[in-house]
Amino acid sequence: VQLVELGGGSVQAGGSLRLSCVISGLATSTYCMAWLRAEPGFKRELVATINKYGGTMYGDLVKDRFTISQDNAKKTLYLQMTNLKPEHATMYYCAVDPDTPYGCTYCDGGLCRPASAGDFRYRGQGTRVTVSS
Repeated sequence: VQLVELGGGSVQAGGSLRLSCVISGLATSTYCMAWLRAEPGFKRELVATINKYGGTMYGDLVKDRFTISQDNAKKTLYLQMTNLKPEHATMYYCAVDPDTPYGCTYCDGGLCRPASAGDFRYRGQGTRVTVSS
């Protein structure tokens, strides 16, 4: 599986950006896709997830500001970011965990939880978002 992010850049506070991630080699019937963020060498944070059926979940920091979506025909994942603030500036990575039985919900021994940043087997090289105040 290969993932290539596009669309990062610089924007002023209050502005918008749309990140794209082109995915190749994904051939499973179920999956969880996500956007993660972190500075290189630091712990990754989950931004948003989406499953095959379009079900989404968001981290608290980005609710109502970011929208994750996918175009299955184009095999592309998107992250629309609006009303950006300086604290949103960092590296953004797209990621996928293939063949997940329950999409972006992970169950073990009857206990289920939403996806976390460490669950994704594949991720891209990242794209940087810079927000100036």
